[in-house]
Amino acid sequence: MVEYAVHYIQGLPPLGVLLFVCCITLAENIFPPSPSDTILVFCGTLVGLGTVGFIPMLIMATLGSVIGFVVMYFVGQRYGAKIIESRRLKFLPLESIRRAEEWFRRYGYWVIIANRFLSGTRAVISIVAGIAEMNLSATIILSAISSAIWNAVLLAAGWVLGQNWLQMDMYLTVYGRTLLILGALVVLGVWLYRWRNQHRQRQS
Repeated sequence: MVEYAVHYIQGLPPLGVLLFVCCITLAENIFPPSPSDTILVFCGTLVGLGTVGFIPMLIMATLGSVIGFVVMYFVGQRYGAKIIESRRLKFLPLESIRRAEEWFRRYGYWVIIANRFLSGTRAVISIVAGIAEMNLSATIILSAISSAIWNAVLLAAGWVLGQNWLQMDMYLTVYGRTLLILGALVVLGVWLYRWRNQHRQRQS
């Protein structure tokens, strides 16, 4: 899909590139998993070539990210309970939903700020934000900040790497796997901590 998207983008005028970037970042939230991060890195090379300006590209990418987040927020707000019970959306593991709910209980709006940096959980977090009925205005603002920072990093990486932009795909894969491992370790650590406390209470 990445190769097809890259080939397609190369044949677009500047305005078409901007609209495509907006659509691909929007779709990532609604139809995960999506290679939007890798495609954004490639778009950074177009910035380096002068095809499209950095700021317009960043604005359109962030706009798509925020719209996608808000769409899934409303889906979670209105249909969240039915989605969880029916298990129709297979790309949303029940375990991930429960974990996101726990994050919101503990960290609140900080979860939305960290949203773009949590590879593989973006769609889950937006839906759970709706289920938890987080303040919409704050959600939009924080989602925009998170998206702008992450998208800027990806575009800048493509700009710097140029023709070697595919190297970033490897870094993103390592980043995602590292987050997964760290997340698993944190969950295991919390479980062990609770188990030890329960064990001590039973002995006392």
